[in-house]
Amino acid sequence: MEKLVNLGIVGATGQVGQVMLQLLAERNFPVDVLRLFASPNSSGKQIKWNGRTVVVENAAEANYAGLDVCLFSAGAKTSCSLAEQVASDAVVIDNSSAWRADTDIPLVVPEVNAHTLNHIPKNIIANPNCTTMIAMPPLSRLHQESGLTAMVVSTYQAVSGAGLAGVNELYEQIQAPTKTNSSALASSALAYDGSAIDFPQSTTFAEPIAFNVIPFAGALVVEEKLCTLVSEETTEEQKLRDESRKILELPDLAVSGTCVRVPVYSGHSLSISAAFQEPLSVERATELLATTPGVTLTDIPTPLKATGINQSLVGRIRRDTTREHGLSMFISGDNLRKGAALNAIQIAETVLKL
Repeated sequence: MEKLVNLGIVGATGQVGQVMLQLLAERNFPVDVLRLFASPNSSGKQIKWNGRTVVVENAAEANYAGLDVCLFSAGAKTSCSLAEQVASDAVVIDNSSAWRADTDIPLVVPEVNAHTLNHIPKNIIANPNCTTMIAMPPLSRLHQESGLTAMVVSTYQAVSGAGLAGVNELYEQIQAPTKTNSSALASSALAYDGSAIDFPQSTTFAEPIAFNVIPFAGALVVEEKLCTLVSEETTEEQKLRDESRKILELPDLAVSGTCVRVPVYSGHSLSISAAFQEPLSVERATELLATTPGVTLTDIPTPLKATGINQSLVGRIRRDTTREHGLSMFISGDNLRKGAALNAIQIAETVLKL
């Protein structure tokens, strides 16, 4: 008989927490006791799940004793303050950036590096950044075949990656009134003039996100102790590089990334030009990816197609003639499912089998 698990979710009322609850039911995760935690504002709220009603507890004041596994999706600040405390009782699977760079904490995509779960010295496991994670199953398989050496990546990241605030900002800007009669705009032969829109002030993103793309996701990398700029790349670009190296166990992997926020509610995408040590034809790459766990091939991957499914969609595979053994491809994935909630649950499922 499958062992029943006392499970907790910190950040249960957020976007990812809600998807976690949905997936736990879909996957028949063996839950015995379910406890849900969130901020004081959500404390006392009742959430119905799989035939039971669970009262949300204040994460900062709760006693976590008795839990076997606790999923965290409440941001790095909360994880830094609570994860180690909770890890004295339960295996913590953390979805924030708080622990990913720690050499004593495995950073895991189960289809790629489940073997790292054999050693969990701090009882904490890190979930990768949602953009990085979507690319790992296909890239890992191609690396096993031909040896990945470098990649140039442009990402196209949905606003939900910035939380509910990002979703709300896109929605509000789409609804913004125009200064010009809409029928006149529709009949105009001129390109649509963005200055004709009264956009609400942008507070989540650096520029208006509606009808726009912003080549600036995250924040510029700074040295926290000195509060000084240490790089011209953003935190999203840094995570893409550092986490790819750690997951693929390629510490010298050359990665150049440009992370772009796009006016899409859900679904992150990546355009990747990858270089390999050995020749890798389009035909062979396609053959390999057709049987890779967590990957589905499609002619034209899009975030709309990827939303609501668990696989990374891979397509537009073609030769990259700018490098000797180069391939280009396009990947789309649901940033709230495989990019966050699903991967955390898959890690928990893998741990239970050890």
